[in-house]
Amino acid sequence: MANKRQRIGILTAGGDCPGLNAAIRGVGKAAQGFYQMDVIGFRDGFLGLVENRFIELDRSALSGILTLGGTILGTSRDKPHRMVIDGKTKDMTGVVKENIKKLKLDCVVCLGGGGTQKNALRLHQAGINVITLPKTIDNDVAMTDATFGYATALDIATDAIDRLHSTAHSHHRIIVAEIMGHRAGWLTLGAGLAGGADVILIPEIPYDVKKISAAIRQRSKKGSSFSIVAVAEGAKSREDAQLFKIVEKNVKRAESLESTLAAKHELATLEMRHQGNTLRLAHQLEELTRLESRVTILGYVQRGGSPSTEDRILATRLGTACADLIHKRHYGVMVAARADGTEAVPLEKVAGKLKLVPPDHSWVQSARRVGTCLGD
Repeated sequence: MANKRQRIGILTAGGDCPGLNAAIRGVGKAAQGFYQMDVIGFRDGFLGLVENRFIELDRSALSGILTLGGTILGTSRDKPHRMVIDGKTKDMTGVVKENIKKLKLDCVVCLGGGGTQKNALRLHQAGINVITLPKTIDNDVAMTDATFGYATALDIATDAIDRLHSTAHSHHRIIVAEIMGHRAGWLTLGAGLAGGADVILIPEIPYDVKKISAAIRQRSKKGSSFSIVAVAEGAKSREDAQLFKIVEKNVKRAESLESTLAAKHELATLEMRHQGNTLRLAHQLEELTRLESRVTILGYVQRGGSPSTEDRILATRLGTACADLIHKRHYGVMVAARADGTEAVPLEKVAGKLKLVPPDHSWVQSARRVGTCLGD
């Protein structure tokens, strides 16, 4: 049994990001070339695992993908325990176990963000051997120093802010740049700091629009005829943040099905209204400062393109460390980046948790020291 040739499957789940192919290559090449394992890749995330759709990840399939953006395997946001099949929501965990048994897989490697960590934990608790790798441009996966995809997105967002300086200065405008990040502000904070944004608004620090407008007016008095506002898509005013907190508590405290549904509906309504928050903010700033404002929403451009050098190295490091753990049959863990090395962190410590920006983080302190307004 000890000499049995190991066989593994790889899938990518959740949103795409730069570095996924580099991670697939890191796992696959180390598993094949160093440990003589067989490797397959499931199409379209957990959906492919349920539908048993896969390709052989041989040397030819892994060749030339290091620099490619996206994922050669495709991805989806389907969840094994709540998958829509023929119009009905079903728990397909049993089907997953059957497919893994048929394919004689020793382990399934899941590349993904917070949702993927939770789905992988459920599979682990169902008796399936899994290992995960942390990816997301938001850098908000718990228990890891970094996620691959973040460094590339940070470069893209920073470059956008650099370019916006030119038009803001030429037209004496306020330019409001919306950057991805629903719950965590790492991407906006990093890009704003590196790009020299005058105002940085992140979800962790609710803002007061009057204080932002006062900071912009003060810049005008000192001779600065433009301002760059970097705002995370999940940033909220103090009033909205308080309202969200109340409704989210109502969802958790609901005791009956009826009250739960009502609270969730209220939360969904709030989230829908918040989608236009950046445009409302720009309009408010224009009214309060009497300066023309323009909005740029970076959107999915932050997810695209070839991964940066940093992400290629990180994805390869995590991928090869994953192959080491599979060889040792160390399952039920996420391969975390830790300084220059890696660490196997139990999925129970990762799933359901977020790595948010601490209010006293050194980046926040540095932003304040250089005179950046954080809206508070």
